[in-house]
Order: sequence, then structure tokens, then C-alpha cells
Amino acid sequence: MLAHFWVAFAAFFAALLLGEWQMYIRSPLRDWIGNPELYYRAVTAHGTAMGYVFPTLVAMGFGYAIVELSLRQAIVGRRWAWLGFWLVVLGTVTAMIPVSMGLATVLYTFYPPLIGNPFYYIGVVLVVVGSWIWVALMSVNLSVWRKANPGATVPLPMFANLAGAYLWAWTSLGAAIEILFQILPVALGFRHTIDAGLARVFFSWTLHAIVYFWLMPAYIAFYTLVPRAIGGRLYSDKMARISFVLFLVFSMPIGIHHLFQDPQVGSGVKFMHAVFTAMVSVPTLLTIFTITASVEIVGRLRGGVGPFGWLKKLPWQNPMMLAVAFSFILLGFGGAGGLINMSYQLDFAVHNTQWITGHFHLIFGGAIVIMYFALAYDLWPHLTGRALAAGRLMRIQLWTWFIGMIVLTFPWHVVGILGMPRRMAYFDYGHPALTPQAVTVIITFFGGLILVFSGLLFILVLMQGHRGAPARLPAFAFARPVHEGGRLPAALNGYALWLSLMIGLSVVNYGYPIVQLMALEQTSVPAVPVGERP
Repeated sequence: MLAHFWVAFAAFFAALLLGEWQMYIRSPLRDWIGNPELYYRAVTAHGTAMGYVFPTLVAMGFGYAIVELSLRQAIVGRRWAWLGFWLVVLGTVTAMIPVSMGLATVLYTFYPPLIGNPFYYIGVVLVVVGSWIWVALMSVNLSVWRKANPGATVPLPMFANLAGAYLWAWTSLGAAIEILFQILPVALGFRHTIDAGLARVFFSWTLHAIVYFWLMPAYIAFYTLVPRAIGGRLYSDKMARISFVLFLVFSMPIGIHHLFQDPQVGSGVKFMHAVFTAMVSVPTLLTIFTITASVEIVGRLRGGVGPFGWLKKLPWQNPMMLAVAFSFILLGFGGAGGLINMSYQLDFAVHNTQWITGHFHLIFGGAIVIMYFALAYDLWPHLTGRALAAGRLMRIQLWTWFIGMIVLTFPWHVVGILGMPRRMAYFDYGHPALTPQAVTVIITFFGGLILVFSGLLFILVLMQGHRGAPARLPAFAFARPVHEGGRLPAALNGYALWLSLMIGLSVVNYGYPIVQLMALEQTSVPAVPVGERP
């Protein structure tokens, strides 16, 4: 588990530095580097490490910890777990070498008909295959536990963990099909054309649901760590289970809202995906209600009265309390931006602008990553056998991350509305239309600088904890619900119904556009190897 977390956080910090470097060279603070390729190379490495390697390893490490801590059993298939881990590491190295050499500057969304070195795609496939081993092990471990505990209720952390694993297995299938059957044959030289429109549809299968895979460890922490860490209980175990199964069902059939401006998909399909995108806000709203209620219970037990008096009584010195508050605030801003993106009409105004960059950095870098910090702080003593005593440093780290993320992302929203495109290597700030926007780029650079400082603090806190003296720690416990026991509906203790709905809705929402595009003739276009002009 520690190996997963350390490699994840090392990839995170390297990608963080690359992100800051991108903002610096795009800012008016220095002359342009002269070679745009170096910028896009950094974007590819930053996105690949942040999007695929970092969250995948966090989910895997947290998942293994949940098996041992919630099921109270040793991990079954430990050798397979190590194989999965080393495949992720091998895949990361295999992918990053061609990226660093400038042979796979295709950004992390692959962007066909642009085609990079085959080893980049093979590396990404190895990362996914390694994670699929984790998915299988989560299912196997639950099966072993069920045999040993017939009829027992699956502990909430493991129930939620399985939701994340199954979601990942299904959503990663889209990108896997795209790479294995469309991109790799071209990259290996077996074909010279590619259906870019169909490839984008397959990638959209993965593109949005992957965000909910990133979210799952954060949501598990909301429900199973936060109430206990701040001295309270979970408001409702059933509400938590409903939220996780709704994520499983509604997060998959929505990805085509990323293709609103793409002509190859019909308006009817786009409308259907917009409707389901709205539906996925339901489990998030349930989560905000349940966790806020759990937190309010703590405040009132500590003497808080009145509509808002309980807020002052909350344990704000506790890093977990700070983390969940910051995460909800950033999730609120990011979620509001998401509602704009899901609107077919409003999306026209912000499509492919810096607004989009600001939106997903608020969700991933803000709401999600800040909870990754919190769960690492919570688990670290139990993984290392050493107390993590740097409370003040942890609070400073969380505050600086929160402030840095706001300074970074809010200007992006402003210039996005003004039409500043994203993923541009540089801007001509001497142009009258862009001159007023130069200051926003400088602000984002300083926001990134604050984030780098915060990321460095995070690594230092963990290293300090790792080198501390061995300590005797109380047994690890997840949050207990206010009302324990009672009868739980069978549908909230298993996944047969929800997996059927997930697969059925995905087939309905993606089946028609995929079949339609595959039936069209002469839709393929010549592939463009990296470095060549189309």
C-alpha cells in the first residue's frame, strides 16, 4: 500500500512542477521558449501523470487498505497485487520515455488523427491492465469475505470501494478499445488511416466517467473517514450506499456532452447525454446533504446552537475538518461550472476555452486532490506504524492548496468567458485583444507557485512521518453510522442490479452512435505522425 501511495505522490509532484512550468513560459514574465513542442510535451506528461497514474495508484492503494481495515482480512492474491503495481510502474515509464523524447506529443486525450510513438500507448495500456488486476482482486476479496460471513452486511467502505472498481473497469473499456483497435494498429504501421470521429466517441466513453473514478476515493473518505476523524458519526449509511450506486449508474452514459461541438454525433444523442449529465448531480447533492448533516451533528454535540452556531463549534484545527470544508467549497464552484458545460447552448460560449481548464482543475485539483491529502494523513500512521504529529504543517499545507487553487482557477474562468483558448502554447500579449488578459496569466502563475509550495509541504509531512519514532496506535476504525444495525435492502448490499443498469444504459446511450459511425463509409482520414504536417 505504501508503495502505491509513494509512487502516486511522486508522479503527482513531478506533474505539479510541469504544470507550473507551463504557466510560467506562457506568461508575459519571460520570453517564449521558441519551440512550442516543448510546451505540448509538458502538457502530455502532466495530463498523463495526473489523469491516469496518480489517481489510479491512490485508488489501488486505498482499496487494498480498505480490504484489510474494513473486512479485517489479509489481502487475497497479494502476488497478483504486486504484479498489478509493477505493471502500472512499468507502463508509466514506458509511456513517459517517448513523451520526454518528443515522440508522443499527443496530449493525454490522444487526439487522433495525430499519432505518437506506439510505446506511449503501450505504456498507457499497461497502466490500465495493472489497474484491472486490482479490480479483479477487489471482487475476489469480497467474495472470500462473503463466504466467511454468509448473509452479513458488506461494510460501507468495501461497498463503496467496489463501486469505484467496477466503475473503472467499465469506463476504461472505451479508451482501451480506442487504443487497441484504432490507434495502436496505426502507430505500429499496420494501417495509415483512422476514423477520428469514432475514436473520439470511444474516448468520451472514458473521458467523463473517469472523473467519477477519481472522485471515488474522495467520496469514500467523505463518508467513512471524515465523521470519525472529527469525533462524530455518519448521518446515514443507506444514503451513502444510494449515492455510490447512483454514481455507478449515471456516471457512464454521459460522456458525449464533451462532443457537443463535434458534427459526427447527432443532436438527439447529445440531448440524451445532457439529460443524464444532469442526473449525475443527484448523488453529489445527496453526499453534500449527508456529510453536512454528519458534520452538524458534531457541532451540536460540542454545544453549537441556532441555525449556524454549530459551525463555530466544529474542530477547525483538525486537518480532516479543514479538508472536507475546502473540498466542498471547491466542489461547489467546480460543479456550478459543470452545469454550464452540460448545457448544449451555454457550452458554445465556453467550449475549448480556459473556462474548461478552470472547471476541471477545480474538480480534480481542488475537490478531489485535497481529499487525497486528507486520506493520506489519516492512513499514514497506520501504514507506517508511526504517528503523524505535524498538525500545524498539515493545516498550512491544506490552506495553501485551497488558496492556490482559487488563485489558479478563477482567472481561467474569467478569460474563458472572454474567449481565451486552452492548450495554446503561447499568446501574443502585444495584440490589443489579449493585452488586458495578460495580468490573468500572471495571476495564475502565482497561483501555481502557491500550489507547488503546498505540494512540497505535503511530501515533507509524509516523509517526516515516515522517519518518526514507532508509536503505539489505536486500532483503525471507519466512521460508524448514527443508526447502526437494522435491515438493509438486498439491493444496497450487492451490485447485480446496479451493474445491469450501468451496462444497459451505456449500451443504449453509446450503442446507437457507435453503430451509426461504424456503418458509415469513407470516414477515416490519413493519420498524422507526431512532428509531421497534416
